[in-house]
Amino acid sequence: MKKLVVLGAGTAGTMVANRLSKLLDMDEWQITMVDQDPVHYYQPGYLLIPFGMYSRKDVVKPKHYFVPRGAKLIVSPIERIEPDHNRVFLANGTTLDYDFLIIATGADIHPEETPGLAEEEWGKSIHTFYSLEGALTLAEKLSTWEGGRLVVNVVENPIKCPVAPLEFLMLADWYFHERGIRDRVELIYATPLPGAFTKPVSSKMLGELLVQKGIKVEPEYMIERVEPDAKKIISYDEREIEFDLLVSVPLNMGAPVIGKSGLGDELNYVPVNKYTFLSDAFANIFVLGDASNAPASKAGSVAHFAVDTFGENFVRYIRGQELLPLFDGHANCFLESGFGKGLLIDFNYETEPLPGRYPLPGIGPFTLLEESEVNHWGKLMFRWMYWNLLLKGQELPLSATMSMAGKWKA
Repeated sequence: MKKLVVLGAGTAGTMVANRLSKLLDMDEWQITMVDQDPVHYYQPGYLLIPFGMYSRKDVVKPKHYFVPRGAKLIVSPIERIEPDHNRVFLANGTTLDYDFLIIATGADIHPEETPGLAEEEWGKSIHTFYSLEGALTLAEKLSTWEGGRLVVNVVENPIKCPVAPLEFLMLADWYFHERGIRDRVELIYATPLPGAFTKPVSSKMLGELLVQKGIKVEPEYMIERVEPDAKKIISYDEREIEFDLLVSVPLNMGAPVIGKSGLGDELNYVPVNKYTFLSDAFANIFVLGDASNAPASKAGSVAHFAVDTFGENFVRYIRGQELLPLFDGHANCFLESGFGKGLLIDFNYETEPLPGRYPLPGIGPFTLLEESEVNHWGKLMFRWMYWNLLLKGQELPLSATMSMAGKWKA
């Protein structure tokens, strides 16, 4: 019997295990999933917790709900991977041999990597919404906060869900308006990017939207340290920004086991072919989701589109055929913009986010790079789709590769 081991039972790992369980002959294949946590977290929901839109129960479910029939889930930390010997050592003492390995160990935040960030003000005047506990603590803080300067800072890219910091700021604008204290709140976005977002068209449009909402962007801000007692952040070029409340997006890194096993780069992301997810170093290792160094957004939609292209490609590969360069970096992200509205962006490796209609040209119902109530409901609807369709490996009637239909140059 052939052995397929999937390391990580988060978004990408769960999706691919379910998809391959439908494509492979399960009388000939054994699929084993490994994850240190028995709970699955709907990470896009963390953004909505600080504003009282979601609670803990909305973003957690047991992982065993999503294990495909015929597969096995082992709950244990991963001690190390020995790719030269095709085996994985687990902290519970188990050793797993494999014919093929899929690494989907994700990424996590590391506030300790920034001097002063994770010290005495962490959880007091310094918060994050990039973890469940962080989002819950921030919700408590915002519910009683009476105003001042709120600074959102991205330490370094890449980060999970690159649009989330922008969403947080726009939701904060709405939230403080609703509380009647917006005139007492100054909102600042300190980002390493040269503008609001990564590409010219979307950066200009999103930047203008932030200006309309009274949110100041501090571009090309590379934080060097936090001085928690003085309540200020300082960049490498010595720009100082004082804060009353700092909402940090700390350094994102891949799992420590990747570095420990000698498989990753300086941030513990595994180098792969960006079109096929095959490891640059090993012919029987693939890397999906946030764990790879592929230059696609680290977002749930990307994992979904990646799995859509990967499944049939993997079946081809195990039959001795060449992998096809199928994945184009397709990302599709809803942005909450506050006041019951949202935006949608759709892009890939080669094409930046553009205005238009999605998924039906001229019809939509979603608008690209334009606020609408429909986009807001699309964002909220995604949680149901995530739990009930995407994690279970169901295909959606959407192309995994990006289409230019319905888009126009700004």
